[in-house]
Amino acid sequence: MTADAPTIVATCGGLNGGDWSDSVYGPLLLHAIELARVKGRAPRLTHINTAGGDQRHVEGAELEAARLAGVDASHVRFFPHPNIPDLRAHLLHQDVVWVSGGSLINLLAVWRAHGLDRLLAEAWQAGVVLAGGSAGALCWHEGGTTASFGPGISAVPDGLRLLPGSLGVHWDSDPQRRPAHLAAMAAGTLGDGHALEEGVGLVYRGTDVVDVVSERHGAAAWRLTASAGEVTETRVTPRVVGHSSAPTDPSDRTTLTPPIEEARQPR
Repeated sequence: MTADAPTIVATCGGLNGGDWSDSVYGPLLLHAIELARVKGRAPRLTHINTAGGDQRHVEGAELEAARLAGVDASHVRFFPHPNIPDLRAHLLHQDVVWVSGGSLINLLAVWRAHGLDRLLAEAWQAGVVLAGGSAGALCWHEGGTTASFGPGISAVPDGLRLLPGSLGVHWDSDPQRRPAHLAAMAAGTLGDGHALEEGVGLVYRGTDVVDVVSERHGAAAWRLTASAGEVTETRVTPRVVGHSSAPTDPSDRTTLTPPIEEARQPR
């Protein structure tokens, strides 16, 4: 069983360091799997590491983490060529697609060259949960900000556009990100949207944000709106997942505490 509506989980998270293993699936990644509503078998998840250059040494840690989580994991890679003959059939057979971080620009170029952008859109509509961290969160939106071109932060307005608006990531860990993103919004290069601190994710049902989740207390998401060259940031307090028995089904919103919003002075 896949999600009962097109679902995307856009995060600043993914794999975490393990105690006895190199990596474990973190709470945000596990939450994406829960949203796929798999019953009676191991969830099927495919990792896509295009943004990081399909480095094989990363795959071993991901497969180990998947085994520890009881997940049937695989990888889609494009270097030196696609490793799966029928990408469409493979994606539609998954419950979750998890996209890791790296270069957003390279990810978009490679995916479009191989038609993966269209296949992912089809899988999303079919109920496969699309998810990822950093570049793997930015890619689903209309645009965002990235370090793909070098040490500075650049605006990219031509994402996959499955989701409306822009996304900023690493809001609290990279001091260059926030001013660059706000400047791009003020200039009209990027539209209204959201920003994520480390360990925070947005859950979209269709194209609407239906939940804001975090794997750590005290972290936040930010809702960003621009008007007349000024950007207003509104802090959104997420609920913490992975440490409680809070409901995870995105259709069951009535039992959740609404996110708390607090405005920050326009910039």
